[in-house]
Amino acid sequence: MALALDEQDGQTPLDPDEKAGLIPMHIETKGALNDWEQENILQATKWLRRARTPELLSEGFCRDLHRKMFDKTWKWAGTFRKSDKNIGCDWTLVSVELSQLLGNTKYWVDNETFPPDELAMRFHHALVWIHPFPNGNGRHSRMMADALLKRLGRPAFSWGGGENLVSANEVRARYLAALRAADKNDFTDLLAFVRS
Repeated sequence: MALALDEQDGQTPLDPDEKAGLIPMHIETKGALNDWEQENILQATKWLRRARTPELLSEGFCRDLHRKMFDKTWKWAGTFRKSDKNIGCDWTLVSVELSQLLGNTKYWVDNETFPPDELAMRFHHALVWIHPFPNGNGRHSRMMADALLKRLGRPAFSWGGGENLVSANEVRARYLAALRAADKNDFTDLLAFVRS
């Protein structure tokens, strides 16, 4: 049976090859997929709490976290995308852009360029913009930002009060609007949103 994915604002569409990478063949709807992915992400959260990562800001950790978040859902979990999307850099530049972001973020941390919340928020925004993976980039970048905050000795972001940012709702709309403002170098709303 074919997976029916009703697209919503801010969602990255999957191409047919990416859809063919779905592991649980019984899933037919977006709602069922969201539930399945959420269960997978809960397992990744447990892994992350126990993980001893020598280098959080590395391509290896970035890929490993995505793999842990989606390894029961997608065959391509942890693999960079191989096509252009409605957001993100050219797919051939994902590795280069990610390497630059990770290097910049290390510099920001080492030189205390920004306060911790702003640093993690800027890191999150840039990682979303790069969009390294076929799917799950928002959830992955939020978990990466929270892991970075923990490393900096700060509590995780509340991300709009802990509301569901996957389903279409008012909180997701505010989040997307804040990301789009940040795309234009106005980080005010996104910085407010991450702790709201």
